[in-house]
Amino acid sequence: MNWDDTTDTPAGERLVGSVADGEDQAVEAALRPKDLGEFIGQEKVREQLDLVLRAARARGATADHVLLSGAPGLGKTTLSMIIAAEMGAPIRVTSGPAIQHAGDLAAILSSLQEGEVLFLDEIHRMSRPAEEMLYMAMEDFRVDVIVGKGPGATAIPLELPPFTLVGATTRAGLLPPPLRDRFGFTAHMEFYEPAELERVVHRSASLLDVEIDTAGAAEIAGRSRGTPRIANRLLRRVRDYAQVKADGVITREIAAAALAVYEVDPRGLDRLDRAVLQALLKLFGGGPVGLSTLAVAVGEERETVEEVAEPFLVREGLLARTPRGRVATPAAWAHLGLTPPRSQTAGNGQGDLFGA
Repeated sequence: MNWDDTTDTPAGERLVGSVADGEDQAVEAALRPKDLGEFIGQEKVREQLDLVLRAARARGATADHVLLSGAPGLGKTTLSMIIAAEMGAPIRVTSGPAIQHAGDLAAILSSLQEGEVLFLDEIHRMSRPAEEMLYMAMEDFRVDVIVGKGPGATAIPLELPPFTLVGATTRAGLLPPPLRDRFGFTAHMEFYEPAELERVVHRSASLLDVEIDTAGAAEIAGRSRGTPRIANRLLRRVRDYAQVKADGVITREIAAAALAVYEVDPRGLDRLDRAVLQALLKLFGGGPVGLSTLAVAVGEERETVEEVAEPFLVREGLLARTPRGRVATPAAWAHLGLTPPRSQTAGNGQGDLFGA
């Protein structure tokens, strides 16, 4: 790979993006923990889920249906695999977008074995007819298969073996209440603390046979946006740099130099994030500015700025969404080493935006 090629990475393929590509999926499979004891982070979720699974095993029953929500890359798929392993059951993996008709879901459900775990990723994107069929399947372990069309159509009830549905979603608010209420256990995955990500980096480095010291792991963890998937991706890129430019050992200096090449700064911002902030600060004096105008200024689509860059900037307290447009916070000026206009330092400019 040419080092100069990293500067024009499309938004959908960002090094700090939380969506898994083909390479990520292959590596994640190798690095994935096999049981709850190996799983790092999400302490409350692990404790609660452990109780649910232990109780089900003690009763000799199928575990309750589980709903996992949270941002991409936090371990929802990994937990689904662990649930199946802890219950000693096979797992079937599919996704909401893949189920466009009730017949698609009926075919999957009718082929399940007793106790099998069905993992349904992005469950909020399932079609409405399939969703309504899922209600009965989850509650009564039964589906009605419609045979024929029009007045002559008949419903044939099909009994299903007990199974556990594990649904994963990045947008829990889009799930209809009747579906959400049928899950016996619901958990929300939180972003990771840097100390937890350090443990993730050390574990992954060990599995990848990469030598890394504590300071190097901390440097990678601090730039990983609270997401294990991003931490593992950055680790692989730093490993490449260390093998080519150094002796293969990852130290703080090596990690910082590698991530500088890939334009990931100490706070985890990449080229697109900084371009949004720089346009907001340098061209529009910190705002307020409309989303469409801001997108034109950085040469990206409106959806890219809103859905790819803004969530992290807002979460980091660098950007605020207001009724009048996007506004930079004092932290954004400080992060880029710029001096805010006198009106903002005096508290006049932004105060009016929030009704002060």
